[in-house]
Parts: sequence; C-alpha cells; structure tokens
Amino acid sequence: MATLVMLTQRSRYALRAMLYLAHYPAGSRPVPMKRIAGEANVPRKFLELILADLRMAGLIHSYRGKAGGYCLSRPIHLISLGEVIRVIEGPLALVPCVSRTAYKPCNDCRDEASCAIRIAMARVRDETARILDGTSLADANAEDLAAA
Repeated sequence: MATLVMLTQRSRYALRAMLYLAHYPAGSRPVPMKRIAGEANVPRKFLELILADLRMAGLIHSYRGKAGGYCLSRPIHLISLGEVIRVIEGPLALVPCVSRTAYKPCNDCRDEASCAIRIAMARVRDETARILDGTSLADANAEDLAAA
C-alpha cells in the first residue's frame, strides 16, 4: 500500500496557532500560550516547540512575564500559509530534485532534464507554492468566516 504525502500534524498545529493569533489586531496584548493551545486545539507540549520555530523565523514575537505571550510580527495580510509551512516542514517540493531551497539529485534518475516524474513534480511544486504563498492569514480567516 502506497503512502500519500500530506501535511504533517505539526504543520496543521502551526497553521491553527497562526490563524488564531491572526484574530487579534496589531497592537493587542500578547496572547498567552495556554489560551492559544486551548482555543486552537493544539497540545501545549507541541505548541511550545512550534512557537519557538515560528519566533526564530520572525513570524511571531514573544513576550515574557505575567502579561507575556505571543503576537504576530507582521500584519495578517503579509504572512502566507506557504511561509508557515516552510518554517515547519522545509521545502514544499515532493521530491528533492525540484526543490528550490534544498535541491538534491535523485540517485536513480538517468536524465534529470527529461524525467517525466521531475517535470510533473515541478508543476505540482509551482502550483502548490502559488496557492499557499498567495493565501495570507487574512485570506484564510476570511474564507473560514465565509464557510461558517
């Protein structure tokens, strides 16, 4: 039985947390991790690691102390789903030979230039990137509201 490449649970948690933070307007008080975990339905243990990665990538700010928590580092229309997924997963490419940031040739490929699999996967990568990079947190939250 073949396995299908899917978005990992870690990426889903990261997207949920970011979409939750996107509900808070710029300048709002930082949101405590406990509230993010509860409202975004993300286990706190995973959330700590995910928020650390997102903070190191510059997508969120963290504040310590009693009134501490997290907030987005940029306006919601300037953070794409693609950015969030790349921070958590790395490249969007399904095979390394089409990755723009982590290219590696396939060991068993005879001719990369004419490889039908590579050509198809490059199209998949391009369309995936186009959609994810073209969908901001603002767009995703608006779509979520429209579906409700």
